[in-house]
Amino acid sequence: MRIRRATVDDAPLLSRLAARTFTDTFGHLYPAGDLQAFLADSYAVERQRTILAHPDYAVWLLELGGEAIGHAAAGPCGLPHADVQPGDGELKRLYVLAAHQNGGHGGRLFAEAIDWLEREGPRTLWIGVWSQNLGAQRFYARHGFVHVGDYEFPVGRVRDHEFILRREAAD
Repeated sequence: MRIRRATVDDAPLLSRLAARTFTDTFGHLYPAGDLQAFLADSYAVERQRTILAHPDYAVWLLELGGEAIGHAAAGPCGLPHADVQPGDGELKRLYVLAAHQNGGHGGRLFAEAIDWLEREGPRTLWIGVWSQNLGAQRFYARHGFVHVGDYEFPVGRVRDHEFILRREAAD
């Protein structure tokens, strides 16, 4: 098992992995056409390449036996909350394939992303999480994140009720 920082050359792999993990986790919530349009846009290879090339963003791949089984992404906070300040960071994605969950792998990816977000010192961190994803909410609460707002996350015609979580910068 290893975690490594993804490079621009990983864009096709990240595109496939992100679409697969999103579909495995949430695909049952959406009409097929809405899901496919969302995946084609949000996880397009070119979009992943742009993210991977941007100095303010980072993505990590969790690999087991040479196969990518999870990923995490972090960068500047883009959540729709009035208290977001320049310099705040956001854990944007954290996914592990279902067959590899509950083995501590998500926690390792989470730690890697948080360490990177706080590489220049403590700062306020944010996470958006589906309101019905109780396991993720418990996980983030254990790491000091609290529910501070709500927003809608569109996947085609469906609008998911999302929670905005925040952890204040440690003193």
